[in-house]
Amino acid sequence: MAALLVTAGRTGQSHGGRLRLEPVTAQAYRAFLASRTGAALGPGFLQCPSWAEVKDGWRPLLLGWGPAEGPAPGPADGIGDGAAPGAAPGAGGLTGVALVLLRQFPGTRRYFAYLPEGPVADWADPDIDAWLTPLLRYLKGAGAFAVRIGPTPAHRRWHSGPLKSRTGTGRRLADVLDCEVDPLGTAVAERLRARGWQRCGDDTGDGGDAQPRHVFQVPLAGRGTDDLWSGLNQEWRRNVRRAQKAGVEVVVGSAAELPDFYRLLCVTEQRDGFRLGRSQAYYERQYAALNAEEPGRMKLYLARHEGEILAAHTMITVGRRVWYQTGASADHRREVRPSNALQWRMILDAHATGAQVYDMRGVPSTLDPADRSFGLLRWKLGTGGQVVETLGEWERPLAGTTNHALYRAFQAYLARR
Repeated sequence: MAALLVTAGRTGQSHGGRLRLEPVTAQAYRAFLASRTGAALGPGFLQCPSWAEVKDGWRPLLLGWGPAEGPAPGPADGIGDGAAPGAAPGAGGLTGVALVLLRQFPGTRRYFAYLPEGPVADWADPDIDAWLTPLLRYLKGAGAFAVRIGPTPAHRRWHSGPLKSRTGTGRRLADVLDCEVDPLGTAVAERLRARGWQRCGDDTGDGGDAQPRHVFQVPLAGRGTDDLWSGLNQEWRRNVRRAQKAGVEVVVGSAAELPDFYRLLCVTEQRDGFRLGRSQAYYERQYAALNAEEPGRMKLYLARHEGEILAAHTMITVGRRVWYQTGASADHRREVRPSNALQWRMILDAHATGAQVYDMRGVPSTLDPADRSFGLLRWKLGTGGQVVETLGEWERPLAGTTNHALYRAFQAYLARR
């Protein structure tokens, strides 16, 4: 498909002119992401081109914004395969990018468009219409009936200290007023609501979002290893020492150990009462795709004791951000604390790379010790980090009666699944 150029009708304050949106090559897309890693935290791994290869059943589009050049042609009449060779702007001309995943609605030629934790754009720009308008026009022309985005600014933050003393029956994060409110996140939420976007799920953040609304982060910037160690609570320090004394060995594995990781993950799901719904092939595909994009982007950490793998955790690195993605552990010999040893090693390795943040991904919003899910939050609080509430995911159907009807039908379809 030839590149589709769509321009916004207003002039943005941060870009000084109309913006053009079109497919871009993976090379230009990656170059743009690399140019942003020095500023703030950079992009998340869900907006890397390699993530398109991980998500089986979705059709990807790599799009980029740049200064408008000449008139824009009419809307597209179908879904393209990504970039149009020779038509995409270079990374130096891009002002934002987006990985769009398209899910076809059964029995139709229409699509639900999903931008996980994206787009990668200037959310501080008060004129978000300058880049959201061309995005919506492009996707509508490409056959989408609705769009879901994941704005990246934070909404609120809670530090570990106050949370530890505020647990109780029926309590939730929103009940704790000792938090930091991000003014940018508040402004972005107001701008989206004013333009007809609706926040997915309810105010608790425990349902509706495909990605976790509440995440746990350990700040690394400006801290030494002694500071990181003292940031662990007494129980964590004791457990790390116990693992070391017991002879737990932490190593970086390879794709060959992914079956061991998946076996332990199945044990963990059954023990802790959750189901991720991912196959071993999913993790093998993820490991291959992310490391083909950049060697070492995804690592598998293993904790061995007396020759047996007792725990395995995956870690992803993009620029100056590191994520602990998925953890798994055995039911036996838990007294030697392999998971604590793994996490401490992963935190140290992330710090050694110059990462600014170690992101432990999702946590529940409950502060009720009687809730089964609270144990995950309690475990992560021991690292001395903070809970960050993101803006969550936002949706809107595209203009048109048919699109609104398809959107309602799609929501019902997802609810049945």
